[in-house]
Amino acid sequence: MIQKYLSLIKFSHTIFALPFAIVGYLSGILYQNQGFDMMVFIKVVLCMVFARNAAMAFNRFLDRDIDKLNPRTQAREIPAGIIHEKNVLIFVIINSLLFIATSFSINTLCFILSPVALGIILGYSYTKRFTFYCHFILGLGLALAPVGAFLAITGIFHYLPVLLGFSVLFWVAGFDIIYSLQDDNFDRNHNLQSIPAKLGRKGALLVSRILHLSSIIIIILFTWYSSSLFTQLDYILYIGTAVFISMLVYQHSLVKENDLRRVGVAFFTFNGIASLTFGLLFTIDSLLL
Repeated sequence: MIQKYLSLIKFSHTIFALPFAIVGYLSGILYQNQGFDMMVFIKVVLCMVFARNAAMAFNRFLDRDIDKLNPRTQAREIPAGIIHEKNVLIFVIINSLLFIATSFSINTLCFILSPVALGIILGYSYTKRFTFYCHFILGLGLALAPVGAFLAITGIFHYLPVLLGFSVLFWVAGFDIIYSLQDDNFDRNHNLQSIPAKLGRKGALLVSRILHLSSIIIIILFTWYSSSLFTQLDYILYIGTAVFISMLVYQHSLVKENDLRRVGVAFFTFNGIASLTFGLLFTIDSLLL
């Protein structure tokens, strides 16, 4: 049963946001000039897991009728009858409550902002029904990870995690557009909104490239500001940034307007490498101080 729910929420895709939450947490530690707080770190990770569980499961619940019609998604857990839709909704509620409770145990500001975060990540599931800006709402949801983790350790807002958050926003929106290329005709025929359905494949790929270029520029700024603010950070962080950039650039060589065979590789493999490497090398650089 656990395996079924892990498949429902694509738990392996947690790899996209979790490294950036860890970067936000470590940035908070460096900013406060304090030691590693294992308890707060565990709570940050739990918040990430609970929030993502709720968001993914709610998306599957809300899209259950659409998924039945789309040949690409008919094998998903709800349309295939593997998990009953009522159980999925219960799963969403439980994870949402756990997210709020864990936020409460961190600090007052995180608790106050937790319903706002939930509103964004759950609300994303509705957006494809009325706006092709849905990709940006998804990006915003993941962009909250470094900001929230920084707040968890410091209790204050700062431009540094916000800067990283914008890089994540544009990165996620860009690769979600690439992923959505697979459903452009289906979306268009069923009045679902997406940039590929709106602009066509050529226009969508252009927008994705522009967004990833924006993400690259911002993450370079984040790296420069971090190394200036935390003078202990060294070349390791720059290597992580270089890998992140190279993965964003390379994935665009894999997907062509008339050849979508490698969308899955571009979406998961290279974006996974990008986030994992950046998060890991930032962690190594931070903990080697």
